[in-house]
This record gives sequence, C-alpha cells and structure tokens, in this order.
Amino acid sequence: MKSLALLIKAGFGEEEDYNCAEKILYGANVAYDMGLDKESLKLAAGFGSGMGVEDVCGVVCASCMVLSYFFVNNVAHEGTRIKELTSEYISRYHYVMGSINCRELQEQYRSDYIRCYWVIYKAAEILDDIVFRELAIGQKNNYWE
Repeated sequence: MKSLALLIKAGFGEEEDYNCAEKILYGANVAYDMGLDKESLKLAAGFGSGMGVEDVCGVVCASCMVLSYFFVNNVAHEGTRIKELTSEYISRYHYVMGSINCRELQEQYRSDYIRCYWVIYKAAEILDDIVFRELAIGQKNNYWE
C-alpha cells in the first residue's frame, strides 16, 4: 500500500486529464491496491466539478467511495462505522480547506496553472491518514476475520 497524496504530488492523473473525483478514486485504486476495474472507476466521472454544478466537491464524494470500499462489508446500515468515518473525513477536510463546496474551493484555491491541485492533494492526505489508521487498527484487532 502506498500514499495517495504522494501519488497525486507526483502528478497522477494529469496526463489522462482526470477530474478531481477521478484522481482520488483512480489514484486510490493504484495506491491502495483496491483492484477496481475500469468500468467501476468510471463511476467517479460524474462527481467532478461538484457533481457538475459546483456543489459538494468531487474529492469529498470520491473519498467517501474509497472509505466505503474499505469499511463497509455489505451495506451501510450494518453499523455506524462508515457514517463515523465519512463524518470525520468531511469535518477534517472542511476544517483544513474552509469548505467542502466546489465553488468556494475553486474561488479560494483554483488557478489556471495548478487548477485544483491543493484541493485534491489535501483530500488525498486526509484520506491516507484515515485509511492507513483504520486498516492498521483492523489488522491489529482482526476486524475483518
């Protein structure tokens, strides 16, 4: 397992022109060895640019997808863990970036040169932290056996 943030820092998804949500989901697939196929990865496409209407940022949506992949066995209602983790992720992202709204994030962080680099990179850092921590706890406590 590798760091998604380091993958993003190295320019992951730039050549392919991935949107923000695609960079998180496709990048997590590579960094975290998720094994998702190309058809599954396409599910992130519609979440870029705040679902195309500059609402909730695509990085937040894609990060919730990644958390769901790792921390839901069958359905969300089996327990409270996914709600706790997505709530933590969203709270931390909002605290660091000042918003989870695409329009507000673009106004503050986007430029023609770097586009939404900082928005995506910070999302990846927080996601790395939660995924690595939770997987380490799960392995230590045999959550998934």
